[in-house]
Amino acid sequence: MQQYEIHHDPVAHRFTTIVEGLESEVDYHYDGDILVIHHTGVPRPVEGRGIASELVRAVFEFARGAGTKVRPACSYAALWVQKHKQYADLLA
Repeated sequence: MQQYEIHHDPVAHRFTTIVEGLESEVDYHYDGDILVIHHTGVPRPVEGRGIASELVRAVFEFARGAGTKVRPACSYAALWVQKHKQYADLLA
């Protein structure tokens, strides 16, 4: 599995990585104390490399470390967590 250098900007509420000069991101917001993933985006030229998966994993790992529950409101994140049952305990 490819490892990507993922950056978290807690002020902008986003996780990002740059691959081949193109930025991929996961954007989130808080609904009370629940972290809500509302957008996952990967530019078409770098799709299919597991970038979105690594970004969503980073969000869930951040939430686990922060003791925060997650609501995957975007379709990609919702499908991702169904495939990665080890994060089901974090679902709000």
